[in-house]
Order: sequence, then structure tokens, then C-alpha cells
Amino acid sequence: MPVRINRVYTRAGDGGETALVGGRRVPKDSPRIEELNSIVGLARAFNAPKLKRGKKYRRLDEILRRIQNELFDLGSELATPRESFYEGMFRVGAAQVTALEQLMDECQKELTPLKSFVLPGGGPVGGFLHQARTVCRRAERGVLALSRVEDVGEWPLKYVNRLSDLFFVLSRWVGKHLGETEYLWERGLASHARKR
Repeated sequence: MPVRINRVYTRAGDGGETALVGGRRVPKDSPRIEELNSIVGLARAFNAPKLKRGKKYRRLDEILRRIQNELFDLGSELATPRESFYEGMFRVGAAQVTALEQLMDECQKELTPLKSFVLPGGGPVGGFLHQARTVCRRAERGVLALSRVEDVGEWPLKYVNRLSDLFFVLSRWVGKHLGETEYLWERGLASHARKR
């Protein structure tokens, strides 16, 4: 199905609703609607000036670009009620979930095991990947809520669950390979500071 956008504003959403594929109107705070792709785009944007520095930066960009495209596919799937599914429609499935798992396994081989929790931040790219993980967890809750009122199938929820894990692994991978700092949680640090 080709995409054609002639005008960005339509005024159709001014009342707080949006249209699903097939035309059905739903509230904009419906569990179907989540914003994650823009944060992945920010991570890509902060990585972009470094693409000429080497393969690791380009690899990260390839991964994030693929994820952005898959998120559009998933968004389209979730915006399509089951009665409006059509032949040839792309749907997230086992292949996409397995690909995320394989990528995590590949990245984890290069990382040292954790001995503490990671504090979000460390650098711009890693920081946005941590934020992407947080928003992805929120999206996961939205997909779960939607699955309680409509049949969305098993794969969308599995996909966003693995994706949030991948964002965590990628933030660590960025710390190791792209020179961003990884901050670890230090138990009782606040109480030690007060004693000084």
C-alpha cells in the first residue's frame, strides 16, 4: 500500500481523536498511540556527526534505522483493527523478535557482565537510548492494555518487550565502543556523602 502525504495538517484530530486504518476513530490517548520513534531518531541524530569515524558508528546507525522502520510497521499494525487486515500487510512476528534477540546476544558478547545497576545517561547517544528504553516500556504497557480489549496477537507485545531490552544493551554497547561513560549505581552513596 503506497504512502501519500499531501498535507500534514487535516484538522480531523482537533477534537482529540485520530483515525485507524479502515477509518474507525479512536481517542488520541488510546493504547494504540505511542511515541517512541522520535527518541530513536534523536539517538541517530546525535550519532550522525560521527558516522565517518568508523564502522561501529555506522553499525549503530544501521540498527537504529532498521528499528525506526520496524516501529512504523508496528504502528501501522496496531492502527489496523483485525477486521481491516489486508492481504500482504506487514505484521511483526517471530522473525523480528528473534532478530532483536540475536542482536542483543551479539552485542552482549562484547560487554563485561554487570555487577551493579546502570544509571541512565553517560553521553548523548547512550542517554537517548536509555530514554528510548523508558518510552518503550511505556509503549509496552500500552500494547498490553490494548491486548486486553482487542486481539492484537502475541508478537507486538513480545517485540516491544525485546526492543526495550535491546535499547538497554545498546546503551552499554555505545559506552564501550563509542566512548560514552557508563555510570553504575553505588549503594548507599547518598548516606556516605551526608557523613562527611
